[in-house]
Amino acid sequence: MDKVQQIDRLPIVETFHSVQGEGTWMGVNAFFIRLAGCDVGCPWCDTKISWNVKRHPEIAIADLVSKAVNAKPAMVVITGGEPLMHDLTELTQQLKNQGLRVHLETSGSHLFSGNFDWVTFSPKQFKHPHASIYEKVSELKVVVKDESDLMWAEQNAARLLPNVVKYLQAEWETTSSKDLVMQYVLSHADWRVSIQTHKLLGVR
Repeated sequence: MDKVQQIDRLPIVETFHSVQGEGTWMGVNAFFIRLAGCDVGCPWCDTKISWNVKRHPEIAIADLVSKAVNAKPAMVVITGGEPLMHDLTELTQQLKNQGLRVHLETSGSHLFSGNFDWVTFSPKQFKHPHASIYEKVSELKVVVKDESDLMWAEQNAARLLPNVVKYLQAEWETTSSKDLVMQYVLSHADWRVSIQTHKLLGVR
């Protein structure tokens, strides 16, 4: 039987050291690894540069881990694009071997891989989640543009464990979505408002 090929390189849009801008870990010192490639196609995506995997270089996992270690962050956030388009097993294992806390930001649209301390699940109606994501979720974050997104949020929340933290985030360019989110949270006490504080602070 053929051996499974070990992945030692991944396509990378960028790496940077900043603070987590959203959700439960907002404001925490974080090193970000943004993987290239996304087939979800959100029209309001603010990182469309990441979509085409062929436009970005492949970088050795060992080099990514070295950069993360040198940043001395409280956590490493693997994001995209859609990071689960890639097998994240080797990357996460090497990061954890260095004693680093590892987080994932994903739409959950591909088979789950990797070993994470925290998983932020942001499901999109444009490409439905893979069933493997639901038991791994730490927090749910749904971007809301209109009322159909609120229904979508509840559909996905119903498949999660009861202790998962649930956020609604207004779509940045749609003014009416802010009031929609606020009113929903005020009438549904199990949801919280997520704010993109990195945009307010003017940082990455």
